[in-house]
Amino acid sequence: MFDALKNLKDKAEDVAEAHGDAIADGLEKAGDFVDDRTGGKHSDKIDTAVDKAQDLVEKLGENGRKR
Repeated sequence: MFDALKNLKDKAEDVAEAHGDAIADGLEKAGDFVDDRTGGKHSDKIDTAVDKAQDLVEKLGENGRKR
């Protein structure tokens, strides 16, 4: 089971490395959509969540480059 999880992590790193910019753009658009639909009531929380998700994608992409 550990090997399957490691394999999944490796695949996520490869995808983040190859498509990190597109993923980050999609996260930004999704955040903007949700912010619009909620009337801006939760802008700070949405921005924080998008930033953290983008940071995670960037970190995964960096790990993919190191291998």
